[in-house]
Amino acid sequence: MVRVRFAPSPTGSPHIGNIRTAIFDWLFAKHEGGKFILRIEDTDRARLVEGALEEMMRDLRWLGLQWDEGPEVGGDYGPYFQSERLDIYRKYAEKLIRDGRAYRCYCTPERLEQMRKAQQAAGGSTGYDRKCRNLTDKQKAELDADGKPYVIRFAMPESGTTIYHDFIRGELAFDNSLQDDFVMIKTDGFPTYNFASVIDDHLMEITHVVRGEEYISSMPKYVHLYAALGWDEPVWVHVPLILGPDRSKLSKRHGAVNFSSYIEEGYLPEAMINYLALLGWSAGEDREIYSVEELIEKFTLEGINDHPAIFDAQKLLWMNGYYIRQASIERLVELSMPYIVKAGLVGNPPGKEDIDYYTKIMPLIQERLHVLSEAPKMCDFFFAEPQFEQKAVEKWLVGDKTADLLTRVKEHINDISGWNIESIEHAVRSAGAEIGLDGGRVIHPVRVAMTGRTAGPGLFELMEVLGRERVIARLSRAADMICANAG
Repeated sequence: MVRVRFAPSPTGSPHIGNIRTAIFDWLFAKHEGGKFILRIEDTDRARLVEGALEEMMRDLRWLGLQWDEGPEVGGDYGPYFQSERLDIYRKYAEKLIRDGRAYRCYCTPERLEQMRKAQQAAGGSTGYDRKCRNLTDKQKAELDADGKPYVIRFAMPESGTTIYHDFIRGELAFDNSLQDDFVMIKTDGFPTYNFASVIDDHLMEITHVVRGEEYISSMPKYVHLYAALGWDEPVWVHVPLILGPDRSKLSKRHGAVNFSSYIEEGYLPEAMINYLALLGWSAGEDREIYSVEELIEKFTLEGINDHPAIFDAQKLLWMNGYYIRQASIERLVELSMPYIVKAGLVGNPPGKEDIDYYTKIMPLIQERLHVLSEAPKMCDFFFAEPQFEQKAVEKWLVGDKTADLLTRVKEHINDISGWNIESIEHAVRSAGAEIGLDGGRVIHPVRVAMTGRTAGPGLFELMEVLGRERVIARLSRAADMICANAG
């Protein structure tokens, strides 16, 4: 059975790259009928950020990426927090020492810093000089008797070539003379990332390791750890980097922020999964819109690219707008109501009348929404008196004829017996015809009177939702404003 793991470190907010990897893992597991495991790599105690784990799990669940094993779920291969597996790592580290594949290093931070500076001054490469690799048994015993703190290092081969096979990139080779004797266990007893992940991937029976290509340079460590422990390697799948449109490292200036910000801004989970799944993967088809079910059906590792993916914030915005247009009115009302509440347009919590009224408004703004957080500024005039744009007033709410138009529209509106779009349109156009106005010379002044702006939903549709009382009041206010400005 395919078993893949998403193994974040709770050292900060999840970003686009983290979540893209989780999506690849989850889609592959679902496609293969396998298991998606969440493992928390919390061994770097100095960099842990309070709340980061909860944020990560909240983001995954928001996307619908429910894990089969891991925190809050359990499973047969736990614990799923590395900080709860220290005895396991110590056991395998000691085994490697006994087998001559690892050793205790007693070098102080001060000595290591002096060594590094000397190497830099000499113009050579930096790395541990393996001093403690060659200690005699007597020297080791004396250091242990003195209680000297130590780390445990892996003894890498000093010559030859390390070769490994990457599912995406094929066979890659590394010069062993350039490799360092890396630390496996730190002085505080916690393992380093490289060591712990190898132990856990084997014991949790992970079949495929899907992760970013930035880990390729560390592959010699993994290859030799697996060999030293006598274990078979998993399938290595290093996915491409995500770059900005200028092909530089993805950053905030490209519109890429921490993932939670997309949730807060009002992106939909199906849009995020669709877009991020296509960042570095393709089904080989000339299309961009895929449902989650279609992605599960089509996702294979063979479709992952070997070249960087380009993050396009505008394309993501377009795709989210597409999914908003496909969503039901009821769902959009539910998801966007918090923004309406936050803007102070309705009470907190909103009453039934507020919800019913907003449900009538949503179809009028749905087509133009790109993210749900845009809803308040698109519909604020439905809830409160419009704030007039100065340019709109100067162009459309001037002159006696415009004031006459608005007064006549008000009279016609007042006489309507059935309140619907057709009767409202007839009333507005008839009022204009009485004084020789038609088209935009009628529509624009009435729109500005209703909304305070020149663009927005269909005029007659929004007037129907506003209701007769609000419409009449706004026509009166605008006509009075024209007269006051003229005076």
